[in-house]
Amino acid sequence: MTRRSSAPMPSGKHRRLTLLAGVLLTGMLAGGSAMAAGSWKAFSAPGGQAPAPLALQDLNGKPVDLADLKGEVVLVNFWATWCEPCRDEMPGLDKLSRTLAGRHFRVVGVNAGDGEPKIRQFLERVPVGFPILRDSAMETMKAWRVRVLPASFLVDKNGMLRYQLVGETNWEDAAQQAPIMELLK
Repeated sequence: MTRRSSAPMPSGKHRRLTLLAGVLLTGMLAGGSAMAAGSWKAFSAPGGQAPAPLALQDLNGKPVDLADLKGEVVLVNFWATWCEPCRDEMPGLDKLSRTLAGRHFRVVGVNAGDGEPKIRQFLERVPVGFPILRDSAMETMKAWRVRVLPASFLVDKNGMLRYQLVGETNWEDAAQQAPIMELLK
């Protein structure tokens, strides 16, 4: 005789979020040190389109559309407040953004699934000068095929996806800045 739990089944949305969290955690654990090192992967066909449009609102409700940022090199960073490596690299991303200000470079942070109060609470402790966009339903994250956080993408001045980096990185490292500098030429 098997005993059945009397606990109620979680809602569909809760099941999807729990499943997605499990997939992310599994990806982080399975990735081991290779993921933690964080190195850029060039796309085999430079000039490819982004996997999906990126048009979200920032924390003030202002719409930000990647298509409107043509003419700039854009570093799109997917992150979450519960992700320790994401939190750890935020000050470095902010410093990179400030260091390259005025060089047609922009960092855009895309928060995956956190509520606005939680994001604002984090940003009070770790302020950043670049826009934070909300992907509350994680639809953009899924469309960009992000499976591990943090995940960063470099988009060139023509709006084409050129590089991807999975895992935390040291944004002050010249080797990590090299693809950015190449695209800024």
